[in-house]
Amino acid sequence: MTATVTPITEAAHAAKPVAWFDGELVEGDTLQAGLTTHAMHYGSGVFEGIRAYATETGAAVFRLPEHLERMRKGAEMFALPFDPALAAEATLATLRANRHRDAYIRPLAWFGEGNFGLDVEGHVPHMMVATTATQVHLNGTRARLGVSRWRRNPADSLPPLKLCGGYVNSILAKREAKARGFDEALFTDRESNVVECTGANVFLVKDGRITAVEHRDALPGITRDTLIELTGAQSRTVTLAELLDADEVFACGTAAEVAPVAQIEDRQYGDNPVTRELQALYGRVVRGQEAAYRHWLTDV
Repeated sequence: MTATVTPITEAAHAAKPVAWFDGELVEGDTLQAGLTTHAMHYGSGVFEGIRAYATETGAAVFRLPEHLERMRKGAEMFALPFDPALAAEATLATLRANRHRDAYIRPLAWFGEGNFGLDVEGHVPHMMVATTATQVHLNGTRARLGVSRWRRNPADSLPPLKLCGGYVNSILAKREAKARGFDEALFTDRESNVVECTGANVFLVKDGRITAVEHRDALPGITRDTLIELTGAQSRTVTLAELLDADEVFACGTAAEVAPVAQIEDRQYGDNPVTRELQALYGRVVRGQEAAYRHWLTDV
């Protein structure tokens, strides 16, 4: 990818979004990827989805070190150079340049230009950070889930990290679910154990008890970890039959936050009182209104 570095002026702030690319803040629409970009052909990149929130003292990023540590683990799989400290600086700089408070943050590291072929050696490594005020994915709405005919990438074939190529699996599953009239797909394994959604982990509520779905093929979600700490939820294997018998089901993720599930296939769920309480608690935590968890926020 190449870029014409444009000086970032006050007028540019208001007119065009800014991205961080290989050490420079540039206008986002000046970036172009070369046709031999390795990640474009083979998915040799790693990304994260991170959120910033408006707090009483200004914008703050939720669990930034944890996100970047997971990204580092993914980059390590490719021997892709990645510096979490630099990525953190880039994230904060981009948020400041775009004057974002409530924002979705997308850091991406990848192998760029070089020869065709699977070997990553000889390809130029790149990193970018983009931010947007637009919320994405489930975004807290009551989702209708279809059980996917596709299986999640097994962990002994592809590690459950945010590797770019791995999300082709999610695209296929989500397309199939939406074609059947659902909002989102739910992955299960061959033994009918629940894995996760295409971009969110799954919880259930039964008789007031909260359970986090655990599966080795599922992404170790940071929002999932947050909710387990906030609620003391048990983490264990859950069958599809058990999920369908639950009083409440909700999905969670950085973009989805805490998203109540209205339906799985033909099974419809009623009110979601426990989920609503968790939505409210999570909202207070990410906005710095719960002092015990203020350490999870990095001020912009």
